[in-house]
Amino acid sequence: MVRAPLWIYHRDLGFLLGKRFLYLAHQGRLSGLRRETVLEVVRLDHEAGEVIVFSGWGNRADWVKNLRAGRALEVRIGHLRLLEPEHRFLPDEERRAVLVAYKEAHPLAWSTIARLLGLPKDPKNDDLGDMRAVAFRPGRF
Repeated sequence: MVRAPLWIYHRDLGFLLGKRFLYLAHQGRLSGLRRETVLEVVRLDHEAGEVIVFSGWGNRADWVKNLRAGRALEVRIGHLRLLEPEHRFLPDEERRAVLVAYKEAHPLAWSTIARLLGLPKDPKNDDLGDMRAVAFRPGRF
């Protein structure tokens, strides 16, 4: 069940998941092999041309470790496919603002995710711990 979203993306059916989810392929930091995960989109910023995702597991998530050590290979969201996208880790102030906006836009999803992952109930005032946010944008064409 956990791998079902990957199955959907492998069959080019990612559009069924809309723009709430993102497929990320990245290079393994130790093996150099292609690794894949599906993440929830926290913000789709059309003006900046970026899509932002969070790691509830912070720096412990393998995909975060791999991006810190290397590069993203591919990002898919809806019908859009970005090869070799650029990525950046959001600074604390921007990370907090994105989380506050997400909580306000999706209060039910936030309360569920916060409870399951042990995230702060109030991202505006609580310590965010080692949660990491990553923004992806088109790389080379």
